[in-house]
Amino acid sequence: MTTAPAGSPALRRVLLIAFHFPPLAGSSGIQRTLSLVRHLPAFGWEPSVLSADPRAYEKTASDLLAEVPKSIVVERSFALDTSRHLTLFGKYPGVLARPDRWMTWRWSAVSAGMRLIERLQPSAIWSTYPIATAHAIGAELQRRSGLPWIADFRDPMAQEGYPADPKTWRAFRSIEEQAATKASALVYVTPSARDMYVARFPQTPRERFAVIENGYDEALFESAERSAVTRTALNPGCITLLHSGIVYPSERDPAALFAALARLQSGGVISRQNFRLRFRAAVHDELLKRLAVETGTSALIELLPAVPYREALAEMLCADALVVMQGANCNEQIPAKLYEYLRARRPILGLADPNGDTARALQAAGVDCIGKLEDAAAVETALARLLTQHRNGALRLPDESAVRACSRESRTRQLVELLEPLRGVRIS
Repeated sequence: MTTAPAGSPALRRVLLIAFHFPPLAGSSGIQRTLSLVRHLPAFGWEPSVLSADPRAYEKTASDLLAEVPKSIVVERSFALDTSRHLTLFGKYPGVLARPDRWMTWRWSAVSAGMRLIERLQPSAIWSTYPIATAHAIGAELQRRSGLPWIADFRDPMAQEGYPADPKTWRAFRSIEEQAATKASALVYVTPSARDMYVARFPQTPRERFAVIENGYDEALFESAERSAVTRTALNPGCITLLHSGIVYPSERDPAALFAALARLQSGGVISRQNFRLRFRAAVHDELLKRLAVETGTSALIELLPAVPYREALAEMLCADALVVMQGANCNEQIPAKLYEYLRARRPILGLADPNGDTARALQAAGVDCIGKLEDAAAVETALARLLTQHRNGALRLPDESAVRACSRESRTRQLVELLEPLRGVRIS
């Protein structure tokens, strides 16, 4: 690592490489990059974005495009989704889906990225997972330009048994090794994920590993609050719990939750007259319908489609309580939705392993209705506690200090603290 000669320009510019960016629809990961684009200028940094052509997105929506400042340079390079665009007779070459189905993005993005670097002269490159190709692009741009590279992993990549395909697993591990060798910083969203990688790559100096958690955007919540000035019940006469976002069959398996609902229903604690559990944009609706039928709880459940982001925030503000789910097989992860739940300042039912980072984050915020997602008895106890608090008018809200600490502005400040020492640095 070398420093640029004295007197050479060291502009405060950073190139952000992100697949998840408007107009992509249906991913909470969009907010991480979008918030940086919105907040970095206030800290004296000018971001530009290298993203994928929208044809690569399975679903698009225009609602968040207005949140991208018009002054920001956004380059969208050619990309295809291998499973949708390159399938022939029901099959596609596996080599075109490693490290992921959007590997074609790399072909054009590296050239586009070098043009942006030559034109804008950024001080650093930042790339973000879970689309692993973004890190492959970041690594190649670092190699060609010599610029410092920050690899934003968010969640762990190569894990035991994941990805299931050995060749894809090796591709993931190769990207991790590149980052451990060449990245100036490796960023994770939870302490456990960071610690996992510190142990995985002991030869990499510990100070290169950092934690920048996800968060919420205050301006978007203030806008949502204006459309929900008076909080009205989602279902008048019922206590309505809301789970907003995807329900993953493995990582957020709701089977024990439905079993707990059945027990509380048979005990007369809840009924169709006084209780609803609303799933908004769960994606796996058929799984939820099947579980509801099997447990006899269909009358307690609502399955609703996705809505624009601001509407989803307004709905959180109007729920009696919010439900977050995270399986024990993801103890090193925290759903991004959790931080929006905290900012909504509504009671939270936390269904997560007490030994995982999600439960720890809830506990640190003062949430006390927590039960292990895979344990029906624990879920029943946590839900019964929340219902008792509601009945007694004693529902516990997240601690205000914890809410403020989770703002995207605070998270951006943390990234700036990583960026500032990199100005003028070149890596050979």
